[in-house]
Amino acid sequence: MKPDAPHSTDTLTTWLDYWGHVHVTGIDLGLERVIPVAEKLGVMQPKAKVFTVAGTNGKGSTTTALAAILNAQGYNVGLYQSPHIYRFNERVKLAGLEVDDQSLVDAFVMVDQARRECGLSLSFFEATTLAAFVIFKLKQCDVWVLEVGLGGRLDVVNVIDPDIAVITNIGLDHVDWLGDTIEKIAYEKAGIIRPHIPVIFAGQQQLPKAIQHKVNETQSQLYALNRDYFYQLNDDGQTWSFASSGTTLKLPTGQLALDNISTAVAAVLASGVDISQEAIVSGIQQARLQGRFEIRHIQDKTVIFDAGHNPHGVEFLLNQLRKFLKYNKQYTDVVAVFSMLADKDISSVTDLLKTTVKDWFIATLDVPRAAPMQQLKQALQGQQVHEFGNIQQAFETVLNKCNNNQLILVCGSFHTLEAVWEYLEECQ
Repeated sequence: MKPDAPHSTDTLTTWLDYWGHVHVTGIDLGLERVIPVAEKLGVMQPKAKVFTVAGTNGKGSTTTALAAILNAQGYNVGLYQSPHIYRFNERVKLAGLEVDDQSLVDAFVMVDQARRECGLSLSFFEATTLAAFVIFKLKQCDVWVLEVGLGGRLDVVNVIDPDIAVITNIGLDHVDWLGDTIEKIAYEKAGIIRPHIPVIFAGQQQLPKAIQHKVNETQSQLYALNRDYFYQLNDDGQTWSFASSGTTLKLPTGQLALDNISTAVAAVLASGVDISQEAIVSGIQQARLQGRFEIRHIQDKTVIFDAGHNPHGVEFLLNQLRKFLKYNKQYTDVVAVFSMLADKDISSVTDLLKTTVKDWFIATLDVPRAAPMQQLKQALQGQQVHEFGNIQQAFETVLNKCNNNQLILVCGSFHTLEAVWEYLEECQ
């Protein structure tokens, strides 16, 4: 039995719970149900410049850097990302600020009315994404920066035709949905490409044939990393250089991964929007994102939060970590507060991390798909492992036990990070 629709006076929590029960499944790839509702809402052809970002890892950091640079130039930017980590409002930002509850509720009312008039149900992700588009339309954003949720071709974000398509990289993740080879996954990501638009490919690997085929088919303009644009960290560790045809820039490193910042810079420059070097510098310095190599200082200890949850994401994390340790030699070793979901490639992730992590503080997550303790322990055989009843206890112990020369890494899943943030909120 379908739940009754909430009202405009109901809370955001009530609406989110409602969207979680309207459709038979949380993920339902395909645009057949979404397009009629999007047309009724009038969001299909925004009067805005649209940047759409797909990829296996790095989408969140890339979209954050893109929006920060464009905001610094003075554009009215709507930023859509997923998933959120602590509050749903993190998914929708206007001029760099999370949207308020009532704006989301008002948009949900409109989405629900439109889908009822179409006689269609929407998944949680579809409904909430359309609500973000409604908000951007109502607020007359002149730039939309959109992060694809899953894949690309059949993701609800793809109902909007982008002016610039960005593919950060291709790795094996969500294989049940997207396919079990790099080429199959690349085909899905390439679905965001449209005719005659700039396409940024930022993967370190060889360009997949599926992307090249789509570029040829659409006669779009491809800008590939290490072929059409380049970046390099400078010897001082504080600046880096960006180079493309006719452009050379020296820029600050910022807080996000350089791989993703450089992708954002390449996308902005290829898009043709009016942008100054001052805005690029300012945007890089202001860009922050929870859970992506996020460095915090807690009780005089240095803690890095990273949500990498597949081998590709963890390789990315380790590259950043090695660079950080190179320029911060006071840290003698790394300890990890760690847990993962059972359906992820835990063995590959832990094999990568074992090269750097000395001590492991582990617990089972309090979510349905959590990896049981036995599965975590099996992947960490031969390592120095400490077991706890929950992640909060693990983190509290690490914080009290570690000295200032030990770097604390919280990783393995968004849920691992969320558990620690909840603990920190309670302690305030």
